[in-house]
Amino acid sequence: MSTLSVEMLAAAPAGPITSAGHGQLGIAVLVGIAVIVLLITRLKLHAFLALTIGSLVLGAVAGAPLDKGIASFTTGLGSTVAGVGVLIALGSILGKLLADSGGADQIVDTILAKAGTRSMPWAMVLIAGIIGLPLFFEVGIVLLIPVVLLVAKRGNHSLMRIGIPALAGLSVMHGLVPPHPGPLAAIDAIHANLGVTLALGVLVAVPTAVIAGPLFSRLAARWVDIAPPEKLIPQRPSEELERRPSFAVTVGTVLLPVVLMLAKALVDVVVDDPKNHVQRVADVVGSPLIALLAAVLVGLVTLGRAAGFGRDRLATTVEKSLVPIAGILLIVGAGGGFKQTLIDVGVGRMIMDISEDWSVSALLLAWLIAVGIRLATGSATVATISAAGLVAPLAADMSTTHSALLVLAVGAGSLFFSHVNDAGFWMVKEYFGMSVGQTVKTWSLMETVISVVSLGFVMLLSLVL
Repeated sequence: MSTLSVEMLAAAPAGPITSAGHGQLGIAVLVGIAVIVLLITRLKLHAFLALTIGSLVLGAVAGAPLDKGIASFTTGLGSTVAGVGVLIALGSILGKLLADSGGADQIVDTILAKAGTRSMPWAMVLIAGIIGLPLFFEVGIVLLIPVVLLVAKRGNHSLMRIGIPALAGLSVMHGLVPPHPGPLAAIDAIHANLGVTLALGVLVAVPTAVIAGPLFSRLAARWVDIAPPEKLIPQRPSEELERRPSFAVTVGTVLLPVVLMLAKALVDVVVDDPKNHVQRVADVVGSPLIALLAAVLVGLVTLGRAAGFGRDRLATTVEKSLVPIAGILLIVGAGGGFKQTLIDVGVGRMIMDISEDWSVSALLLAWLIAVGIRLATGSATVATISAAGLVAPLAADMSTTHSALLVLAVGAGSLFFSHVNDAGFWMVKEYFGMSVGQTVKTWSLMETVISVVSLGFVMLLSLVL
């Protein structure tokens, strides 16, 4: 695997907008991140505003002219939203169709009907993995927590034995598998091949979810033994949909974009001729935009129409799916702006200058940078976007496979030890009725297991591919 070298500096962006030395840049990074953390955790400021202010503070402390600092931030924001904004919107529509049509319930009910007591944790990680493909992590939690609580209550299961596998399945998909916003943004920044990254991401995600889910849940259940909070256990609605899509059709619709993108990657490997008509068709059909658009259009029929939705109901579902992502788009965009500011003031060059004598694997460095930003900001998406921008020059001399592994290393680092500055931490705590200490011993450690184990698999793949 490539390690840091002086030659990689040539791949870095054009000259920095400040002449600050390494010491000043290091202080600027720490101050900028500290401002973001304090604004989010202490003043409860929205992450978009915190990232915007933190980026400007970073530029100012680094000695960059204010106008250039603003230009860096807006450039990064615009390019990030342009790269992943439409994909986030399409993913949100597909997720809303899945939830409103009863397709998600169909997946859950079908798998649980076939799962025994011992296999229930494995069923939960499978459910979370399938449902988590088109959904944002927060949406996935909201969708799955009622199922987790119901299964734990009715089957008299340990809440941790059921809940941890579900959370692991969601988190692994969120950090490692496109079309989630974080991995997509990292692929865009590093210029990695989406199909190859998707294939390797699934290869890493499956064993990681098994270890951090069903296996780790055995320890978590010993450390924290609690009953599902009665007030949060959902009651069955008095009225349900007259019909809902079948299990096979629902799973097929959810997996359609994945299949199309994997097909493109396979054609790229087998054909490898840009002038070949088959490859040209595959490049179009397997692009993330077309793949997700196709899934949405198919889902309108296979999910919406199958549930009896008319045109008005379908229009309402699509409209409602786009409202909640405004904040997500702004946060992702601001994270891109912060990343661009880091790059333009020269932090990327500083990191490579300092690290050139370490003989550190580029994959390990990418993971460490993502871990640092994750611990500081609490956001896996911000950590992914920022770290990907910083390590992007390292991918200049890498093969297609190793560029994809670099994306996965960043994604793995972005999941490390969720704590009090992460919204997901508080969601899990409140939904499961745990104390802060109990949440750390279960959720936070589970995230750390995912991060470390997935890095191990990425490093292993780098040795054999």
